[in-house]
Amino acid sequence: MRRHARPGGGRQVEVTIEGLGGRGDGVATWQGSPVFVAQTVVGDRLKVKLTSEKAGGWRGEPVELIEEGPGRQDPVCGHFGPCGACQLQQLDDGLYAEWKRGLVLDALARQQLEAAEVAPLVRVPPCSRRRASLAALRLGRRALLGFHERMSHRVVDLSECHVLRPEIFALLAPLRELLAVLLRDGESGEVMVTLTENGCDLLLTLPRAPDLAGRQAATAFAEAQDVARLSAQAKGETEPEPLCLRRPPLLTFRAPGKDVPVTPPPGGFVQPSAEGEAALRDAVLGALPEALGRVADLFCGCGTFSFALLAKASGVLAVEGDEPSLAALWTAARHGGLAGPLDIASRDLARQPLRPEELAGFDAVVFDPPRAGAREQAQHLAASAVPRIVAVSCNPVSFARDARILVEGGYRLERIVPVDQFPWTAHLELVAGFRRP
Repeated sequence: MRRHARPGGGRQVEVTIEGLGGRGDGVATWQGSPVFVAQTVVGDRLKVKLTSEKAGGWRGEPVELIEEGPGRQDPVCGHFGPCGACQLQQLDDGLYAEWKRGLVLDALARQQLEAAEVAPLVRVPPCSRRRASLAALRLGRRALLGFHERMSHRVVDLSECHVLRPEIFALLAPLRELLAVLLRDGESGEVMVTLTENGCDLLLTLPRAPDLAGRQAATAFAEAQDVARLSAQAKGETEPEPLCLRRPPLLTFRAPGKDVPVTPPPGGFVQPSAEGEAALRDAVLGALPEALGRVADLFCGCGTFSFALLAKASGVLAVEGDEPSLAALWTAARHGGLAGPLDIASRDLARQPLRPEELAGFDAVVFDPPRAGAREQAQHLAASAVPRIVAVSCNPVSFARDARILVEGGYRLERIVPVDQFPWTAHLELVAGFRRP
């Protein structure tokens, strides 16, 4: 049977923004259906064109702003609008902070949960992002490099950016020259760049492995730009190939009485900003008592929290399913003389969570899962006798679902610290402490 489009598509209507949705879009109402309009504030009255259907309503493309709502400001970046990296530069600072902290409160309310305390929003400054995934596209003789447009595969070729560290932004122009060699006309790629403490670490995802000329160009680029490490992988491949290793890229994690240098794997996950990492680490430690026995650090990555937990724990078990990240952590622990108090276990916690009997004997558990959360692990934690649990999350919605499981298992949700690591976006991270009475 042929499906017919709902009446209204392509029509221009006048609406007033009544609220902001969870992704930062303004929400209005037309003929009883919601209309979602990007880059608006509550109180905006505007003419929009109804485009595609969304969530039982419509997406609205702004045509004319008739009257501004309170709290609107001029965006700081000339790319704001088309660029999909930022969604909320139109909100003034107070309105923005209130809305972002509200993401936590709304997620809790949907699960009928309350925290004893939700702390004020912890902010990171602009131009602090040290890790980013950039889109590349060659058109003719030149390459475009930047972020994708909102809801599009088109690439915004960045001429300014107010989220990236200046060292990363300065690398974009020479990177374009390199990508013009590595890509053919019309081909696309991806650049994962991490600014470490001794230089940039780059992973290029390309349509194919570089040929000899491409390798020579990559080596010359790394030398000229003082890049620590440059790796590449063909699309569909999982093992990066080092093209140029001038020195191991290093990130330093804090341990009692010493700093531990860690070399993350190419493209490996690290926190997107040093400031955000420090805020999350401090919140995790602040949610735990001063003297603990064994602590489990689940989804530990390269050790963002594992080394710091030794300040309060007699022993830490770091558990991770990504082998290269776990190997980086273990190498750093051995070289730092911390093997023993710090131990590791390789385990895919999404498929094989730690069971209650395996959790026996731990004084606390810290878990920092991907955006989808850790439903199965939360169920096993809820059935355990672990006295303290600290959840770290980059998604308030999946966090609230997992928190509901823990609360139903007898835990008390005590304090949540929201951390804004991605300014002007709808992404929010948080740290939450749970205690079994």
